[in-house]
Amino acid sequence: MLSLLLAATLGHAAETGPVDVGALKASEIKVVQKSLYGMDDRTEMGAHLGVMPFDGFTLGTQLAGTYGKHSSDTFGWEVQVGAGYGFKTGHYSLLESPTYGVAVEAYRYLASVQSTVEYAPIYAKMKAGDTIVHHDVYVLGGAGLTVEQSVLPSGDLAFAPTIPLGVGARVWLKKDRALRLELRDNLMIERRAQTETTAFKQNAVVSVGYTKFSKARK
Repeated sequence: MLSLLLAATLGHAAETGPVDVGALKASEIKVVQKSLYGMDDRTEMGAHLGVMPFDGFTLGTQLAGTYGKHSSDTFGWEVQVGAGYGFKTGHYSLLESPTYGVAVEAYRYLASVQSTVEYAPIYAKMKAGDTIVHHDVYVLGGAGLTVEQSVLPSGDLAFAPTIPLGVGARVWLKKDRALRLELRDNLMIERRAQTETTAFKQNAVVSVGYTKFSKARK
């Protein structure tokens, strides 16, 4: 009986031939492990302290609040409202001193409002001693408005349309808390009253923030 069953099996294999399952494609390989700190369908709000150290004439400071919503672990939107002040640098003070007597029409940061979208393609873990640090890396882009003031005695205001572009990292402290490190380059078109000119300007902001997430879905 066993011989007949074996013969039938071999005969069927000979008729149908070998089964070719093909090669696996990269798109068919999925990571099934769920992120410990997910952002899907969660809101995020926080406070951020920043500095603008790359301007030769002013050193700007910024305190900003953010509120956003993540539609998935990788995509989300955010609104940022910021305020601060730009101080004259030593270089500017030297130019306006009696030695040179040059009045440069520089503008200092006062306030801004921005709306951005965020894409976070990288989620990773890093071992620091006995602790596992979870973090992600994101990029952002959007539109906004920046208010600046001339450092000249006239104190003219400029309302500059702004395109913010940036990159950052979110380091998770708890399931509903995160530390954010960010570099945001604000590209501005600014109309200047004294010289009656339109200028292109960049306000690059390096910031650190503390954010809180809403409760995760079960």
